[in-house]
Order: sequence, then structure tokens, then C-alpha cells
Amino acid sequence: MDGNPRSDETPETQAPSDTQVEAADSDTQAEAAQDGEVARLQAELEAARRRVNELARGLQDLTKDREEFKQRITRERERMLDVERGNVAHTLLEAIDELDLVLNASQQDTSPVVQGVRMIRDSLLSKAQATGIERIQVMGRPYDPNVAEAMDMEVTPVPADDQKVVAEFRAGYRLKDRVIRPARVKVARYVAPAEA
Repeated sequence: MDGNPRSDETPETQAPSDTQVEAADSDTQAEAAQDGEVARLQAELEAARRRVNELARGLQDLTKDREEFKQRITRERERMLDVERGNVAHTLLEAIDELDLVLNASQQDTSPVVQGVRMIRDSLLSKAQATGIERIQVMGRPYDPNVAEAMDMEVTPVPADDQKVVAEFRAGYRLKDRVIRPARVKVARYVAPAEA
């Protein structure tokens, strides 16, 4: 055993050389740099996901606003059409009223002219009803100022008839839920009979 190192020593027991230390340091630095790059990429990915989610929510809100706008425009258009239908119906109803006056004045007359006027009136009334216009039934019912105008009053001794419609001077009509022309009516008013 002469002082020469033995050649059969295992590499683990040999001291690392400078190049091996530098290689290990560069591997550690490369791993650290790679870990830093991975962390940076993960942060960018997370930021991109948040941005995509934000844009998706914005798109959903925009789509929702668009649908609400379309529905609002559709409702407004329908309301405007109903107003115009009511205006046209008002003119038509005036013509029907005039025909009713003619028929009331000639109740006993059975001439072909009166029958023709009755047919025209019935035809106009059925066409008005086909467009959604309906006559408001007020006779014998409690007076409702939302659908009728009180033009006259009749005193009644019967308490059950108080505030009931007893006569109709002009028919009232509605289109859907909107009164396009209120009825003109006579309303009964209960007055207790004087005690003798």
C-alpha cells in the first residue's frame, strides 16, 4: 500500500470535481428557472381564465339585456297597436251608435230599408267583435265608474237596487282590458220612504 489511491474505489466515495459541482449548480439553477417559468405560466393561465370568465359573464349580461330590450319593444309595439285599434274602433262604434238610433226610431217599421240597416249594424258589430272589441255589460249590475259614466239618477224605494244601473243610454266597449269607451247609464239611488 503505497500511498497511491486505489483505483477500485467507488465513485460515491470520491470527492466531486469542480465540473461536477458546477453541473449540479447549473441543474439546480435550471430547475429553479423552470419552476419560476411554470409558476409564471400558471399565473398567466389563471389570469386568462379570470378574464375569460369575466368576458363570458359580460356576454351573458349583454344577451340578457338584449332579450329584455326585445321584449320591451314588443310590449310597446303591442300597446301602440291596441291604442290605434281603439282609435279606429271608436270611429266604428260611433257609426254603430247612429245605426242604433235609426233602428230605435223605427222599431215598428218592418220595411226592407230598416232590415238592411239592421243587417249593416249587425255586420259592423260582428267585425268589431272579431278584432277583440267587446261590449261591456252594465245593465242590472252595480255601478262601476271605471266602465260607465252616470248621466242620470233614478230614486228607488228598494234598498237592494241602490247603486245599480237601471238604464243604458250608450253602450260601453273594451279592447282587451282597456275601456275604449265607457257606457253612459242611469243609476238607481235608494231613498228611504218617508214615514207617515
